[in-house]
Order: sequence, then C-alpha cells, then structure tokens
Amino acid sequence: MAAPELQQGTLDLLVLTTLHGGAMHGWGISRRIQSQSGDVLRVGQGSLYPALYRLEERGLIRASWGVSDEGRRAKFYQLSASGRRALAHETSAWRAYSGAVNLVLQGAGI
Repeated sequence: MAAPELQQGTLDLLVLTTLHGGAMHGWGISRRIQSQSGDVLRVGQGSLYPALYRLEERGLIRASWGVSDEGRRAKFYQLSASGRRALAHETSAWRAYSGAVNLVLQGAGI
C-alpha cells in the first residue's frame, strides 16, 4: 500500500505536533513523523520545507541555526507562543473532524 499524500493542513498539524516536544531540524521532523506513524506517513523535502517556511512566515514557528547530532550545521525549528495556541486549536478541530468521519464509517458498518 502506498503512503498517503498529506494535505497541507494535515502536514502543518503534524509539524506543529512534532515540534511540541522541542526544537528539531527538518530531517529530524521528517524522521519523527515517519517513526511515530509506524512508517505509514513519509514527508519528503519537497513537502516539508515549504510547510516549514509557511509556518515560519505565519509566526507559528521560529528558526535558528545550530549543529545537528551528526555535527552538521542545520536550521532548527521550534514552536512560538502563537504556534502553541494554533496547535491547541487545530488539534481540537482535527479530533472533531476525525470523530465525525469515524461516526459515518461506523454508521455504514465499515
């Protein structure tokens, strides 16, 4: 089964959720999402970095340069205060949405 294509809002929510645990660089964010999803969700650079730039532009995350565990210079991202508020709001909205979809599936006997 092919990995599902992530929609922009879903990817943004996953990135914010991942950064809730602390600052990370892009590769680490991608690996954490893949690992925590049981290798179902894979986020490529072509999707991840535009999402990071978009979230930074909206003021939901901040970026700073640092050194990765591998000793390489990397940009690290972390949640801003408005990012924490957005994460709380988006998490609530996601739970309501996914709950409603589950109700429809259950009603259909699936």
